[in-house]
Amino acid sequence: MTEPADTNTGDDAATDAATDADGATAPDTGAAPTLPAAAPDYEGPRRRARREREERRAAQARAMAIEKARREAKRRAMGQPAGEAKKLGRGTVRGLKALMWSALISVIVVGLGLLLYFTPLMSVRNIAVIGLDLIPQEEVVGAAAVAPGTPLLQVSTDAVAERVATIRRVASARVQRQYPSTLRITVEERVPVVVKDYPDGPHLFDRDGVDFATEVPPPGVPYLDTEMPGPNDPPTKAALQVMTSLPPEVAAQIARVSAPSVAAITLQLVDGREVVWGTTDRTEEKAVTLAALLTQPGHIYDVSSPDLPTVK
Repeated sequence: MTEPADTNTGDDAATDAATDADGATAPDTGAAPTLPAAAPDYEGPRRRARREREERRAAQARAMAIEKARREAKRRAMGQPAGEAKKLGRGTVRGLKALMWSALISVIVVGLGLLLYFTPLMSVRNIAVIGLDLIPQEEVVGAAAVAPGTPLLQVSTDAVAERVATIRRVASARVQRQYPSTLRITVEERVPVVVKDYPDGPHLFDRDGVDFATEVPPPGVPYLDTEMPGPNDPPTKAALQVMTSLPPEVAAQIARVSAPSVAAITLQLVDGREVVWGTTDRTEEKAVTLAALLTQPGHIYDVSSPDLPTVK
């Protein structure tokens, strides 16, 4: 008998189509065919922007972590403690604050200085002169030449002192500002140490050899015998050095000091006794020796050698 022909039915065709990529044929279980997997969700604009922001934050955090690690490694290599960076930061802030306050204070001080310099807020209303004995106060004020109402900061104290010092009887002058409105002038007058006769009258000389007055000398001032008395004359300076070294009780007994040269100084006492002084070497010792020697009777007292004084 003839067998029927082998024909492929529709079910067989479906079974063949179910064969996978490996060539395996899926068993025919009689179930419905499997549907393909769903397509992925679509990424909208908002989701994309959020994702990009998160990526940027992550990249920034990573960069900061790398920079911090690099700085820590650098500090460790330099031997600095880990917390020094923070301390330096606080110190910098404190330094900036101090600088700001310094600048502010400087501005205030400058402004106040300009106010006092250019306005009569603190001006000269009173001139106080201290240390006067024989010099009239009006003469000192006139020599100072400071106009009332002049701001104190505009007054040159050095210039005023120099003008006051031009007065012959003034040995030194010091000028000070006393706020709010007083100018203080302290004067030291010259004191006569010796006197010398001239055709126009007796001239008074102070301890520096300055001829500062022509008038009758005060009692007890000895006369000076030198050729060219003055502050630059060596015999005059030697004679004045002797006079200023004597104790007050001895100096009061001197009537005349003669200095033809620096090596031949002699003293004459008011009672006629004489003192051979010699040079200005060991002046202090000679003064002490003479004070003790004058207690002994005699007419000539030689202290030119203080180790071997003599009385005649």
